Amino acid sequence: MTSERQAYIYVQLPGTLNTVPAALLKVEKLPDGTFVGRFRYGDRYLERKDAIAFDLFQLPLGDTVHEFTKLKGIPGAVRDAGPDAWGRRVIEHKLQRGSGDLEEIDYLLNGPQDGAGYLSFGSRVEPPAPKRRYNRTHQLADLIAAAEAIEEGKRVPVKILEQLEPGTSMGGARPKATIEDGNRLWLGKFPEKADRCNLQRVEYATLELARRCGITACNARLQSVAGHDVHMVERFDREYIEGGYLRFGFVSGLTLLDCEDSHLDRDRWSYLLLADQLRRWSETPDADRIELFRRIVFNAAVTNNDDHPRNHAVIRTSRGWRLTPAYDLVPAPLVSLERRDLAMTVGSYGRTASIYNLLSQCERFGLTTEMARKEIENIVATIRTWRDHFRACGVSEKDVDYMAQAFLPECFFFEKPLEQ
Repeated sequence: MTSERQAYIYVQLPGTLNTVPAALLKVEKLPDGTFVGRFRYGDRYLERKDAIAFDLFQLPLGDTVHEFTKLKGIPGAVRDAGPDAWGRRVIEHKLQRGSGDLEEIDYLLNGPQDGAGYLSFGSRVEPPAPKRRYNRTHQLADLIAAAEAIEEGKRVPVKILEQLEPGTSMGGARPKATIEDGNRLWLGKFPEKADRCNLQRVEYATLELARRCGITACNARLQSVAGHDVHMVERFDREYIEGGYLRFGFVSGLTLLDCEDSHLDRDRWSYLLLADQLRRWSETPDADRIELFRRIVFNAAVTNNDDHPRNHAVIRTSRGWRLTPAYDLVPAPLVSLERRDLAMTVGSYGRTASIYNLLSQCERFGLTTEMARKEIENIVATIRTWRDHFRACGVSEKDVDYMAQAFLPECFFFEKPLEQ
């Protein structure tokens, strides 16, 4: 037997606070366990002069029914607005059901009303009324306690669970919640029981180090709550105006590359292909490709090997699609000195995080070898000051020592591959 589920998709029109019905997604589960999704824009939406396409290339405006089998039948630009790994855990906890009992439509329909970008979902044609006000900083202690309880498999009171609304796809697997403070929206990222160091403070220091390297990083700050540090990352997909928040479109690198999270799609996890996609998507492709190159160099130099395609994205503002500020930058203190890899292909030598590989395909990023070397030299010069910078950001001496193996490993400086 086959079964079919559906969700209406709403969009907050760019430059307005007006959310309208835009499309219908139907997902059919076939007898063999595979899924086929069918997406179509609504006729009334297509009649609007201010209608916009969710994805310029995979979901262009028109009355065509688009079919998808990847991501269990969910179009990438739609999945990007759904809950992240942590948000899915919150939904499972809220519904008291395991991940095997839920389909992707369930996660969309029970996901955050205020998810990444400007899309939202519902079971009826008309968008639901806004649920509630945003969390405030004074609620952080309760939210941290609730996140810890979910980690430990304990029940969380419904009132608190409603505040811990499933997170956006910008934040990954760490416990978090959206916080409103000073007419800005922030992702508050909480500690985890398994953390071997104060990762909130380390991530904050790393973001600020990236900024000092000339990289456009998202705004961030630290908030101390009941003996815990919360890493507050400003949401770059929102902008406050009188009456509410403008929402900007958000499309992940995974969608740009038309691939899945699975390692079976690893051949498309590529910075080179991502640079090519920026030439298609970005209003400023030359600047964005150079910015992407700087991020690759930084990731390689600090061993941020969690640089998978979901940790890159573009947003749609009034100026068109642009590369988002950098986010989710966390060094990994690996032991290996002979070779380290990033999550995505860097150059002619695959994922190897060494200078010879960074230079091997630099022209794909609009750089000559000489220009690319200059970018590398400037970034390395700044990263050499990382210890003093981390201490100035309040990272403990113990955590500085723990992280030391991540920074500027010997293999980063290799100018040619090791003999096989």
